[in-house]
Amino acid sequence: MKLQHYSFLLLFVILTCLSLSIHQSLGVDMIAVNQSISGSQSVVSSGENFELGFFKRGNSKNYYYLGIWYRNVNPETIVWVANREKPLSATDMDSVELKVLDGNLVLITESKNSFWSTNIISNTISSNTLVAILSDDGNLILSDGSNSTPPLWQSFDYPTDTWLPNAKVRYDKRTNTSRILTSWKNSEDPSPGVFSVEMDQSNKQFLIKWNGTEMYSASGSWNGHIFNLMPEMSLNSDRYSFTYVDNENESYFTYSPRNSSKIRLTLDVSGQIRHMIWAENLKEWQIFTSQPRQPCEVYASCGAFSICNKESATFCNCLTGFTPRSDTEWDLNDHSGGCLRKKSLQCGDGKMNGRFLMNPRVTLPEYSLTVPAASAEECRFTCLSNCSLCNAYAYDNNVCSIWNELLNLKQLSPEDGSGSVIYTRLSFSDEAHGEDAKSGKFSLKLKVIISGVVAIAVLLLCSFSYIYYRRMMAKRIASKQSTGGNPVPQWFNKEREAQNLINENDKQNIAVPFFYLENILAATDNFSDVNKLGQGGFGPVYKGIFSDGQEIAVKRLSSQSRQGIEEFRNEVILISKLQHRNLVRLLGYSITGYEQILLYEYMSNKSLDTFIFDSTLSKSLKWKRRFEIILGISRGLLYLHEDSRLRIIHRDLKTSNILLDQEMKPKISDFGLARIVEEKTTEANTKKVVGTYGYMSPEYALEGVFSIKSDVFSLGVVILEIITGRRNTGFYQSKEASNLLVHAWNYWKEKRALHLLDHSLLESCNPKEAMKCINVGLLCVQEDPGDRPTMSNVMTMLRSESTSLPKPNQPAFVSRRNVSNSSSVSSGKPPSFSKIELTITVEEGR
Repeated sequence: MKLQHYSFLLLFVILTCLSLSIHQSLGVDMIAVNQSISGSQSVVSSGENFELGFFKRGNSKNYYYLGIWYRNVNPETIVWVANREKPLSATDMDSVELKVLDGNLVLITESKNSFWSTNIISNTISSNTLVAILSDDGNLILSDGSNSTPPLWQSFDYPTDTWLPNAKVRYDKRTNTSRILTSWKNSEDPSPGVFSVEMDQSNKQFLIKWNGTEMYSASGSWNGHIFNLMPEMSLNSDRYSFTYVDNENESYFTYSPRNSSKIRLTLDVSGQIRHMIWAENLKEWQIFTSQPRQPCEVYASCGAFSICNKESATFCNCLTGFTPRSDTEWDLNDHSGGCLRKKSLQCGDGKMNGRFLMNPRVTLPEYSLTVPAASAEECRFTCLSNCSLCNAYAYDNNVCSIWNELLNLKQLSPEDGSGSVIYTRLSFSDEAHGEDAKSGKFSLKLKVIISGVVAIAVLLLCSFSYIYYRRMMAKRIASKQSTGGNPVPQWFNKEREAQNLINENDKQNIAVPFFYLENILAATDNFSDVNKLGQGGFGPVYKGIFSDGQEIAVKRLSSQSRQGIEEFRNEVILISKLQHRNLVRLLGYSITGYEQILLYEYMSNKSLDTFIFDSTLSKSLKWKRRFEIILGISRGLLYLHEDSRLRIIHRDLKTSNILLDQEMKPKISDFGLARIVEEKTTEANTKKVVGTYGYMSPEYALEGVFSIKSDVFSLGVVILEIITGRRNTGFYQSKEASNLLVHAWNYWKEKRALHLLDHSLLESCNPKEAMKCINVGLLCVQEDPGDRPTMSNVMTMLRSESTSLPKPNQPAFVSRRNVSNSSSVSSGKPPSFSKIELTITVEEGR
């Protein structure tokens, strides 16, 4: 036992020594005359919030800096750097000291090589009483120890990239200078970068500049409460309070936290102002607000000869013919390099080197050279003739512009408009990608054309042969599947004879065509598992492609069961009459034997739940997209309730029934449970409760009463799921709440509603819109149906710019005790509910 005891003690001593060797605290918060720190020594503030010492940065070389960082935050978070323009080498570290000398705080070596100094010039200061103190708010203060007057020097007056609480971003009226923040050069280099923030005293705002001259973003004027363009930074924020002071000597902004949270405002290397909050429970920094919100809004954020595309996963991409300056993958934290041409242009050979690639729908860069040209062709020739001076040209509004260096080129999305077209020069090695029609290589083109014609002819012949073969096979398979191998009677294969499901009165109300089974079999490759998209309660769904190339989604009801016949008839008759951009479109139907099939438009991005509940895919749904999805679902539901020829109650609105098209626009699907009610009727009863657990309103589940307010309840659940990225039923055995509604209500009461946001939305979120959606979502799930808004009210609130919305009452807190199936529920009588617990016996899943 003694041996084990001594072994443990020895291990403890070794670990302690190792930790001290990294940063050895002096145990004090100050440096007085005849004291110094060097090497691994450091000074810690009195409350142990901050630490002053030496840290190392650099990928290829080891550089050392004097700085201040958070004491108990990992990874190391630097808030101030002294010698950012003159780093220390490993050799310098052997003799460098930080000490008070000749009335200044200096960083100096034994050989008197000075790396940094406070540079105070005064003959009245007694150097024997000077002291440097690291305060608990991160401010390094040099003052006369015998005098309580304002400090002689403080780090808050010389910030690097971080603005800490209680510090000032100010304009000095005596010297007409502004204290500015300057970004790091990149994530590993603290030297000054290309982005800076300074105060515009005349308009009471912050300006974000590139290279100290190019102004590309601003906070908007301070009106006494908020900044116009950054309303999250306000006097009355629940996290911090901003203050503006204007006197005869200076004007400045400062802010202070409302609680003990660690908060910092930084100017990132990408040019964004980011307000960071330390999440103690997650042990990480989280972005609360940022400006500009998109990297492409930052001037020249991708560097030279690159294009910024906000729809791209990497934002920055080199133009065709160019490659990143470094051999490594593109680094979004270092935009200073940009791209280089892969192959040089070989100017001066008299061949007018290079061709051009068309880049449509872009914003044209600045700093162009305007040259005379009467046409686009003449403009192209002018650029082509100036090999060393022209790398791109544009003929826009009858003006010919050329560029040597391309900077700040942005790709526009379809929503942004048509933009302009710019042509970028390619070298000979890249000409295969070019746009120039005059190549002079006619023989090569002729060979390509002939080869293409022959290939197309062979392909067409093979296609016709394959289609004929598939049709013959489909007829045989249809016969076997429908009647167990017996021939299918002709009267049973045709729409006019399918009396068992669709009668003559029904067919008059169907607005979509009938499809023969053999055509559907050919389109789905005989319902191949390769084409299977998913499985529903009444059967599988397949992707199909008709011979003309049209893509379809095929919903096949089980051929071995008579379940779902009513739902099939309901969907064929009902959805065929509905036409709205936010409702999925029924293309047709088929009835052959016991096969009942519905054909829908194909939705390439599947259903909404596959995105918002997936940790990877959810990152692609930024706030703007989610808000548009919420608006789209609401528009579709408004159409069903108030704008269509029939008043329709969906009864099964959920995230898995919201499909997304190629442009991520939402469309409501699955109308098998929908019901038509009288135009003036808003409520009805049923003895058969059907729907999906977690989305059913309490009055429907308890009493079988469904109404337009039942759909509104379901919409509220969907809105909260979209915002949080969490399922309403995903809180099983959770200590924080029994379901999402309880969780959201608790945060709402505690005025922490924005904490509900999915972590992937922290950078892209519009807090004003997010609060509005949370408010509307909670209004929709109120326990009393009479308190819930109608869909017209929901749309008004979502579109309104006003922040004044009704306050929600407590939602219906319904949780389950025993559920035999987690999807949809269907029973002959309403299941047993209570306000706290729910018991459901599932007879039939959907």
